[in-house]
Amino acid sequence: MAGYRTGGSSLPNMVAEADPLLKRVLVPVLLPEKCYDQLFVQWDLLHVPCLKILLSKGLGLGIVAGSLLVKLPQVLKILGAKSAEGLSLQSVMLELVALTGTVVYSITNNFPFSSWGEALFLVLQTITICFLIMHFRGQTVKGVAFLACYALILLVLLSPLTPLAVVTLLQASNVPAVVVGKLLQAATNYSNGHTGQLSAITVFLLFGGSLTRIFTSIQETGDPLMAGVFVVSSLCNGLIAAQVLFYWNTKPPQEQKKEQ
Repeated sequence: MAGYRTGGSSLPNMVAEADPLLKRVLVPVLLPEKCYDQLFVQWDLLHVPCLKILLSKGLGLGIVAGSLLVKLPQVLKILGAKSAEGLSLQSVMLELVALTGTVVYSITNNFPFSSWGEALFLVLQTITICFLIMHFRGQTVKGVAFLACYALILLVLLSPLTPLAVVTLLQASNVPAVVVGKLLQAATNYSNGHTGQLSAITVFLLFGGSLTRIFTSIQETGDPLMAGVFVVSSLCNGLIAAQVLFYWNTKPPQEQKKEQ
């Protein structure tokens, strides 16, 4: 009996030992302490407000982690083909403007990193694509100058010299920037009759990410401007995704010649 009692008491001891570790993992990365107590101390596992926070934080961090690789397929496809055929430079630059606006606006307003972090990694990947497009068009020097100018502009926008009104205006300009940028890419696809070196993986990941961001931006920031940008972005990314599916079996003329 004594052995049985010792064995029976081991479960509470294990829970007690695991509790601090679980708390360190979840608080404050995924949950505020109040919600941790609600869910894992009081065991109120159906507490909707705290579940929403946990879901939003989890999705947000998942998007941030995934963003490290979102545009890598696009970069690799350009490098593999040694061509940026089918990609609109103007579209990519406008996307860069929109992403930059999100980064600057979020940092200025001290939003949680989980609500915007992917924009930072997408900026780095998008500016790489801008440079590669210029490079494979024989404009390498122009591409290097572009990188230098962008870095300088970003430093100014993040400095105390830039008024909050300017930062807010930049974020508000994201909607037309996203719309015009994606429409330019859509027009390029339609004109070419194919999507060229546009990566289907990247397109679908961007579409899924922007859809998810509508929920996380409302939940974590409560900022209608941020949410509105992601609604518009989802619609535009959906258009490009639809074109990728429509032109799925259509290859650029250069690839058709190679096969012949």
